[in-house]
Amino acid sequence: MPDPRLTVALAALPLILAAAPAAAYIGPGAGAGTIAVVLGILASVVMAFFAILYYPIKRMLKKKKAARTEAPKTDGPDA
Repeated sequence: MPDPRLTVALAALPLILAAAPAAAYIGPGAGAGTIAVVLGILASVVMAFFAILYYPIKRMLKKKKAARTEAPKTDGPDA
């Protein structure tokens, strides 16, 4: 009994060879829309990554600033 994959491949071969080339045309509006969508998705990924990194850094800087302002000041002998 022949392999079922070979049978399917041989049955699909005439269909693959008879396929006509696609006459696909992307108009300027659809092309610009596609480019805008791709750039929008990339920008949202970059902004999300930046937001995830920015918040912990902002908190760390705020803690450093608060610690610096809370440090005791020694202005003179009666401190």
